[in-house]
Amino acid sequence: MNIKLLSKFDILKSSRFLVIAVLAATNACAKPVADEKEMTQIDLPVDEEIIDRLAPQPRSFAPIIGDAQKAVVSVYTANVVKVVNSASSREEEMLRRFFGMPSPRQQQPSDDEDYKEQRVPQGIGSGVIVREDGYVLTNSHVITSQNNEIADEVLVMLNDGRELQAEVIAKDDRTDVAILKVDATDLPYLSIADSDNIEIGDIVFAIGNPMGVGQTVTQGIVSATERSIGIYGPGGYENFIQTDASINRGNSGGALIDVDGRLIGINSAILSQTGGSVGIGFAIPSNLAVAITGQLTKFGEVRRGFLGVQISDLSPELAESFELDSTDGAVVDKVIEGLPAEAAGILNGDVIISVNGKKVKSRNQLRIKIGQIVPGTEVEIGYIRDGEKHTVLVNVGDMAEAGSTVSGKIMEGVSTQLVNDELRDEYGISKNVEGIVITDVDPGVGYARKLREGMVIIEINGRPVESEEAARDALRSGVNRFYVYDRGQVGYVAIRIP
Repeated sequence: MNIKLLSKFDILKSSRFLVIAVLAATNACAKPVADEKEMTQIDLPVDEEIIDRLAPQPRSFAPIIGDAQKAVVSVYTANVVKVVNSASSREEEMLRRFFGMPSPRQQQPSDDEDYKEQRVPQGIGSGVIVREDGYVLTNSHVITSQNNEIADEVLVMLNDGRELQAEVIAKDDRTDVAILKVDATDLPYLSIADSDNIEIGDIVFAIGNPMGVGQTVTQGIVSATERSIGIYGPGGYENFIQTDASINRGNSGGALIDVDGRLIGINSAILSQTGGSVGIGFAIPSNLAVAITGQLTKFGEVRRGFLGVQISDLSPELAESFELDSTDGAVVDKVIEGLPAEAAGILNGDVIISVNGKKVKSRNQLRIKIGQIVPGTEVEIGYIRDGEKHTVLVNVGDMAEAGSTVSGKIMEGVSTQLVNDELRDEYGISKNVEGIVITDVDPGVGYARKLREGMVIIEINGRPVESEEAARDALRSGVNRFYVYDRGQVGYVAIRIP
């Protein structure tokens, strides 16, 4: 089975070429979209009231759906490209492409008439208005291309037929959340429910623009919660709501609402062998989207918190060995010296069961909860030690500063950091792998296609890489032989350095 993102390049003219694009750069760190702009944090209120699950089911949900539809929009993207205008220029371009001949016009265009700009449609998705002053939530992959570049134009079509140009405020690829802003006021918007309150079996509705046919509403139930399907890679943050409400290409970024008409999720992905809905769809929980929105609009990026522990799930056997009644929680395998958890007194073997009073059921859920907390925030951690429940206040650290080694550059455009337990957890690095992990690669450097974020450099030219300084010392002009660990595999990569 293939896990696919829902809506990319759905606007292609011939149905035989319809595709569902998978997120192009899932491990890319969230970066500010507009560095020059002063960021203004927006806070989205969350309605914590729990739905009445014992109320009689109405004959029709039309009143609820009608109001919710007004706040769901269609999102269209396009890129502007330069194309050759004159016959002579086209001939030169053909020679350059197919026979390797230089193209003076291409290198130094002297006549603007030789080129013209052309708007190329890229895709169709959906979005949700979450504030009356024009803020729209959608998926990061809806407004980006396969190489993770933001579309040149983003157009939002409101439910009343209005078309508005949208500004991309910021995006976070690790959670697939993006924030748009349109120049309008007094817009209808969806109130946001506390997604921690949903239960399997709750009735939900998916609203979006599947396959570009127009706004569509489908009904289903919550099939599962806290799903992690690996679509965003080892560095991704996935805590999906699973639903059987029918969702298809074009539903990405659309709303998943409860029976009270409140937003509980942003539709994001489907599991399908055919590319169509088979009743297995996934939505980003509203609580995660709200937390990411707050950080993106305040900082222009996501600053992720961390405790400084290596954790794992509780198997039934492990829970029994700790004399626990359930497998809920995350067991602390190792407390890292000098980091927040150690300072707070957490020990190896403690089982973390809550964060700020909310239950933690798994390792992934703990990672999600801590990761969306702003570094420097004090949180209450509940844990079990020797059969007794305890709580402790922990000052959450900054994931970007994890470990004692500050990220540096071993060569132009490549930032690295010495492997530590936090990075092992972040990138899914095996415990027996040592070296330096690549934390960022500038797409403009020549070796960007061979090196990627999350890759571990073990050796360079036969010399073990025990530090960034050792890596720099091992490099030489010309071809260098890198021995790397990447996605569970090891092998050699040749990198040429001028």
